[in-house]
Amino acid sequence: MKTVTACVAAKAMALVFLASPAIAAAAPAAPQPPAGVYVLDKPHTSVTFRVNHLGFSHYTARFANIDGKLKFNPAAPATMTVEAVIDPQSLALNAPPAGFHDQLMGKNFFDAATFKTITFRSTKVALTGKNTAKVSGNFTLHGVTKPVTLDVTYNGGYPANAMDGARIGFSAHGVIKRSAFGMGFGVPAPGSTMGVGDDVDVTIETEFTMGKPRAPAKT
Repeated sequence: MKTVTACVAAKAMALVFLASPAIAAAAPAAPQPPAGVYVLDKPHTSVTFRVNHLGFSHYTARFANIDGKLKFNPAAPATMTVEAVIDPQSLALNAPPAGFHDQLMGKNFFDAATFKTITFRSTKVALTGKNTAKVSGNFTLHGVTKPVTLDVTYNGGYPANAMDGARIGFSAHGVIKRSAFGMGFGVPAPGSTMGVGDDVDVTIETEFTMGKPRAPAKT
């Protein structure tokens, strides 16, 4: 009797296993966010950078005041465009010594009184995978504009619902040389680590939203 029961159970499990792909294929696709112009969601956006400090660690800081918009088109990703603006004065530091923020805002570094914004405006989107792309654009820092390319991952999204407007999210990463933008103060001499590195490693986490939540359906 136990043998018969075991055989029946095994056959049932086999049928479930064989049917699973068909069930998954028949399942409706999750609703996708629509095309349109999305605005940057500031509470869910961060721009963090790391720079080598004396060869001992990577000093890390972030900007708190960022704005931007994205023309989103999931049917034609290569046509999408994004632009962002950062207030350099919003630089948030980890336990800064007295006067350190002012020093970074001064002429040797950001010179924020003269150059009041940091901007990025995309010029090209080159797909590298199902949800990844290289996004190139014009990056302006310290009054200097140069091309920069970011590795971007699309993390997904959803259309407007009763709780939220349409929402999409991305992660991005890139590296710039600060000396190329006129911020070479403190860069170590060749072969030395005594200074602050030239390469700036930038990590971006961001979400964009469009529209308002849908009104609840009437019952």
